[in-house]
Amino acid sequence: MITLSALGSFALIVGLLTLTPGLDTALILRTAALGHRRRAWGVVLGIQTGTLAWGVLSSLGITALLTASHLAYTILRWVGAAYLVWMGGRMLIPALRRRVAGADSGASEPAESSDDADTVEVGGFRAGWRRGVVTNLLNPKMGAFYVAVLPQFIPAGAPHVATGTLLAGVHIVFASLWAAVLIAFARALRTTLRKPSARRVLDRITGTVIAAFGVRLALGD
Repeated sequence: MITLSALGSFALIVGLLTLTPGLDTALILRTAALGHRRRAWGVVLGIQTGTLAWGVLSSLGITALLTASHLAYTILRWVGAAYLVWMGGRMLIPALRRRVAGADSGASEPAESSDDADTVEVGGFRAGWRRGVVTNLLNPKMGAFYVAVLPQFIPAGAPHVATGTLLAGVHIVFASLWAAVLIAFARALRTTLRKPSARRVLDRITGTVIAAFGVRLALGD
């Protein structure tokens, strides 16, 4: 059985990991800032579904096979990188086009098209969940993290799946609480952040961050 000391040490590690700004933070903030609260919580649940899957798979030793296989890891890394670059581009390119359109027309606040697929909350919670889970599962760094860290906190003789699920649950609790803080923060500023000018800045920043994560993933070892 896992000790309270080991549980506390694991909680500290994943707590620090959760608080470190990254892809999940950018995705949650951007979705919530647009006023899509249900979709934002869908993203959160999707990310945590992926975290739970990585925890269970690591407990079963499956992700160890992934990291041990250079070909499998490389394929997943490139697929994940392509997805992140594509997702970042979907945010960044329309934002740049709106800026150019505004400059050409001389309008300081160009109207946004209601047909912008990423501004309309198509699918709401379910669409957010899909984005969150796909983003998480296509990130081999998550699998590598769990392969490296999780076994150190599973005592000899303890049921691997149950203990691994418990530890992943600790990670999920921390991440969900932090996500609630991010969503509350974004909602408090939603009036400002939903202005066309602020929206363009938000999309450019978020799109650049997500695409940069994809490029970094593609160029990683």
